[in-house]
Amino acid sequence: MTTQTLDQARPDFAADLAPAPARRVPEGTEVRGFALYVGLSDDKIEDGDPKLGAIVAQIKELVAKLSPAAETYAAVALAPEGAGGRDVDVVRLALGDPAAIARQKQTAHDSLDRAASGVTIDLSRKRVLLDNVAAPLTFREFELLQYFVLREGRTVSRDELITSLWADAAESEIPSERTIDVHVRRLRVKLAQYQDIVRTVRGIGYRFDRHADVAILQGATPSPDLF
Repeated sequence: MTTQTLDQARPDFAADLAPAPARRVPEGTEVRGFALYVGLSDDKIEDGDPKLGAIVAQIKELVAKLSPAAETYAAVALAPEGAGGRDVDVVRLALGDPAAIARQKQTAHDSLDRAASGVTIDLSRKRVLLDNVAAPLTFREFELLQYFVLREGRTVSRDELITSLWADAAESEIPSERTIDVHVRRLRVKLAQYQDIVRTVRGIGYRFDRHADVAILQGATPSPDLF
């Protein structure tokens, strides 16, 4: 797809729109509009294709042509880097779709049930449960574990940890690679019998390996009004 407008790409687009079937709404309510959730991460936009802002602008333009009285509003959905999952599900959750929120709560409830005798890493509440008991992780220890979890299966070097987690620290507070090893060792001690979820890759760094008894509850990032 090039940067041409939607009506140029599909001049017959409006003609193709069939009347929507009438839907009953609950008594005492009225239809005031609709929400269209679009899942599209930056890494899926090919070179030469319109960027996210251009796509939003063209959709708004199309809505204005189809119904001049319509008001439009768009916001970008953000998620923690490397969080995974389907883009459209991330969008629905970040923008507060009730059905998506209800599903997440049910998933969290199911995960807690499964992890009653395992590890629950709750990224939204920034806590770790071991056999349903909160582990006494410090802020820095949780940050370290979260960094590994969001890069599941990838080996993270000590240098990357220093660069990423201490990016805003004063020069005197920046740890050495040996200090990183101390932080990881303390984290493992607090993970007790589940400490092997953080593995040492000799000569390189560390890697998070998810076991069958590990549940990860993803968090959502507030979505700024960019468009």
